[in-house]
Amino acid sequence: RGGDRDRGSDRDRGGVGGRGGDRSDDFGRDRRPRRSRSKSRDRSYRGRGDRRDPVLPSRTSPSPRKSRRRAPSKWWDVAPNGFEHITPKQFKAMQASGQVASSILVVDPVVAAQTMGGSNQLTRQARRLYVGGVPFAATEDNLLSYFNEQILSSGLNTCPGPPVLAVQINLDKSFAFLEYRSVEECTQSLALDGVVFHGCPLKIRRPTDYAPLPGSLTQPAAYVPGVVSTVVPDSPYKIFAGGLPSYLNDDQVKELLQSFGPLKAFNLVKDTMSGLSKGFAFFEYVDSTITDQAIAGLNSMQLGDKQLIVQLAAIGSRTGGGTTVQLQVPGLNTATIATMAAPATEVLCLMNMVTPEELLDDEEYEEILEDVKEECSKHGRVKSIEIPRPYKGNVSAPGVGKIYVEYFSMGECAKATSSLTGRKFANRVVVTTYFDPDKYHRREF
Repeated sequence: RGGDRDRGSDRDRGGVGGRGGDRSDDFGRDRRPRRSRSKSRDRSYRGRGDRRDPVLPSRTSPSPRKSRRRAPSKWWDVAPNGFEHITPKQFKAMQASGQVASSILVVDPVVAAQTMGGSNQLTRQARRLYVGGVPFAATEDNLLSYFNEQILSSGLNTCPGPPVLAVQINLDKSFAFLEYRSVEECTQSLALDGVVFHGCPLKIRRPTDYAPLPGSLTQPAAYVPGVVSTVVPDSPYKIFAGGLPSYLNDDQVKELLQSFGPLKAFNLVKDTMSGLSKGFAFFEYVDSTITDQAIAGLNSMQLGDKQLIVQLAAIGSRTGGGTTVQLQVPGLNTATIATMAAPATEVLCLMNMVTPEELLDDEEYEEILEDVKEECSKHGRVKSIEIPRPYKGNVSAPGVGKIYVEYFSMGECAKATSSLTGRKFANRVVVTTYFDPDKYHRREF
């Protein structure tokens, strides 16, 4: 029995000291490392602030000890050129005090020149142009070559080499985008608006995402001879031509207008849905001194069954007196285009509504008179209406082709003018002007 106790005590010592059987030895090695790992993990998470309820990470979670420090970003906290010696806090303070511009693209002149000429993303929006009306047979290569040749031959480039770097064409919608090497050459290329490519005039515009750069030009300073722009900006020499037959196309109308001199800009207004002419156009001559001569020669010209109405169309004309024409054409977003300053009266003159041939027929004349009276009465009290008719076949009699409506007050006449201008009558755009009441009563049309 004593030997048994000795052998039992030996087994106990072997279990504690690790010198016993295989099972006791394996169990002892397994428990100690587990207890050590748990304590180490517990200490690591307690260090993160979770002292009361530590949560052990899963086996798939990366160990904090093995995580590497992330390399600093090459985009964040990069000082602008010339400001490397100051801290971001000092830089913000200088911006707040106005010592530094709130947005700086490039400061160094050498870097600025490279940025303006290179393919930097900061200037990409200002180095692109939209080209509309591209013919179906066009390719990116021949369109690229064509524009580079036109720019170089017109002297619109600022340095040797091709100014256009890339072309993207969408033949389904007949437009393309050009990307230039510099902002200045891109702006100067706007002077090519209206250039003819494979028999089709091209419309050159800024893209919708265009963002002008500070200090850069937004309009071209050069004029390309022989190129008629499709955009007619407001100027003292902008001309309006109404009463154009709807069957005349751009080339036919330009041929008529160019009989007085070369055109600088021309736009025949068309319906956006059908593409047909609305019967009026805006244009400007290269030589502004022939503006008055062209107006005098074109106004009241007979074209088939239409009589042209040609007059200045720019806001704030260079001459005083005369008539006031208020043109409000749907789709043009122009509230009022006044050609010459004159006070409002109670007599309204409606133009571009009737033809001499329509007035010869008595029945048709009565219908026109009734329609005009009914529509004009919606805007005020009509006192009288006069529609001059051809006398014994004389279609050039005074006032023929115009309709005069007398209201009881100038306010009613002004309301009618605002409502009727730009309306359509027999597929013609209505043009209105005030008329002298004394001449109206004396029938001096």
